[in-house]
Amino acid sequence: MFQTVLVANRGEIACRVISTLHRLGIRAVAVFTPADRGALHVTRADDAILIESYLSIESVVHAARETGAEAIHPGYGFLSENPDLARACDAAGLVFVGPGVKALDVMADKIRAKEHVAAAGVAVIPGVALTGAADQDAADRVGYPLLVKPSAGGGGKGMSVVAEPSELAAALAGSRRVAAAAFGDDTLLLERLVRTPRHIEVQLLADAFDNVIHLGERECSLQRRHQKVIEEAPSPLLDEATRAAIGEAACEVARSVGYLGAGTVEFLVSDVAPTEFFFMEMNTRLQVEHPVTELVTGLDLVEWQLRVAAGERLTITQQDVVLAGHAVEARVYAEDPSHEFLPSAGTVLLLDEPSGEGVRVDSSLVEGLVIGSGYDPMLAKVIAWAPTRAEAIARLDGALSRTTVLGVRTNIEFLRQVLSDDDVREGRLDTGLLGRLIPGLVQRTPSVAAYTAAALSRRDDGTGPWRSDGWHVGDRRPVLYDVDGVEVSVAGPTVTVGDAPPVTASSSAPGTVEVDGVVHRLRLAADGPITWVGEGGSAFALRFRSRIERLADDLAGRARGTRTVDPQVRSPMPGTVVSIDVATGDDVVVGQVLLTIEAMKMEHRITAPCDGVVTLSVRPAEQVTLDRVVATLTPHPPRRDPE
Repeated sequence: MFQTVLVANRGEIACRVISTLHRLGIRAVAVFTPADRGALHVTRADDAILIESYLSIESVVHAARETGAEAIHPGYGFLSENPDLARACDAAGLVFVGPGVKALDVMADKIRAKEHVAAAGVAVIPGVALTGAADQDAADRVGYPLLVKPSAGGGGKGMSVVAEPSELAAALAGSRRVAAAAFGDDTLLLERLVRTPRHIEVQLLADAFDNVIHLGERECSLQRRHQKVIEEAPSPLLDEATRAAIGEAACEVARSVGYLGAGTVEFLVSDVAPTEFFFMEMNTRLQVEHPVTELVTGLDLVEWQLRVAAGERLTITQQDVVLAGHAVEARVYAEDPSHEFLPSAGTVLLLDEPSGEGVRVDSSLVEGLVIGSGYDPMLAKVIAWAPTRAEAIARLDGALSRTTVLGVRTNIEFLRQVLSDDDVREGRLDTGLLGRLIPGLVQRTPSVAAYTAAALSRRDDGTGPWRSDGWHVGDRRPVLYDVDGVEVSVAGPTVTVGDAPPVTASSSAPGTVEVDGVVHRLRLAADGPITWVGEGGSAFALRFRSRIERLADDLAGRARGTRTVDPQVRSPMPGTVVSIDVATGDDVVVGQVLLTIEAMKMEHRITAPCDGVVTLSVRPAEQVTLDRVVATLTPHPPRRDPE
């Protein structure tokens, strides 16, 4: 076994790999960029070295040699499926903890992978590689609806659905842009879209002695924009015969490329015909959702990656693999579901992570951590195991209710809403379910207890005769707070929130408020004029407006009169302008795309809020901050009636 291993990654996966290295008594070396100097994976490693970029092969290999590492574990993302890193490791006398160059080369290109797998006798989805000028002809041959996806990509980045020919050009342009930026290759693949599909993947282990086994399947159908949100093992769809058949097909894929280590083969399975499955791609690395497989098999996949890379033989046979119970994983993202899931940024002011029987958390979060827009928005994974699927879902929901991240907006409340859906609970899944579910979800609003706790946390409790809230001697005068337009009045023990009936409230300890005799336990953190309140997995940023701010907002409202749209178009997130679709002076109509901003490997199209003449204030490739004015619309003057 190795003595020292360098982990060429960051965030929760780096922490996850380091934990296994330490359990095995192996020295762990971390790498970090200047932005990650104080990150958790850096502090948990035995040694850490500054590098120029997580995508720099030269920097990673140099760091390994400088620190005496014998092997490099790439985690997932970044360089994990890059055959050039495997070649560089070989040239430097280092072990790449992953498959061989042949598997990486074949499976890195989705077009080549499909051709290779089809030749091995595994069913594939009808599709075609694009040839540039013949895009429309190629799409017509595949048929609509179809899926556009980067050939060299993964993780759902750059993928889009095209329902009819008129949508093709915009989808191709967007996918090419993302593919070039994220993967350095803008080659695209068109595939027939399988209706009511379920995304099911098979976990594999293979050694250098021709032993290949599968560890059952994972259901990954709960996706938003092709990005997985909730995963589970095993799938509630498959019976034992289909599980054995799809597992053997995955093993055949691995054998065809002489696979080594841990890998995953992804299939599309029609909900109406579960015995039919089509190869999509092979992930030649560890998957984000690998913990659910570990929980139902009792195996540590990182440990087996290391053992196989060190030349050991698998001591597990296919007959030894037993799936016990059920496991479900939820991905916690830095994103705002109330604003179209835009990536969120901020500083972690307060953190609570759950624990308990059957609960596991893979995370890199720590209080004080700055969440920016430069990396993937996934912050952590909360996983639950139980003897049955229903118990696992209930246990996961309970764990999420005890998860608090204040200072940055997350999707925790959204995850709980998904888990409460009847179709999800009954296992009636497909990759379009979340798309249908999201429009009907209602965002939770702060409770009276949340407003009350926030107001009490800001009240001056001085005991002298001169009170800062009234400037007079005697009993405390009512204090009025404006919290995002909601008036909160505090008069002694009586609190009135907006139009709600007055309540009797008190706070005996931070985070605890008693409202009409009922004790509520909340989590609070102050950030200037904003008080963050955590309540049952939800987090609210309550902004206390000063008198001057209220006056300014009132005056602005009067100046606007009856006009309901702001002519200034602002960036909804920090990011980079990747394309501009109009020019200054152009006439635009409401809903027309003005420009596209990319952040955290996701694109967001900025549209016109009204008709008018546009004036741009940004350029392509320019970095923009949250709320930056990117364009201004001058409305057309009202047309006069000739009569």
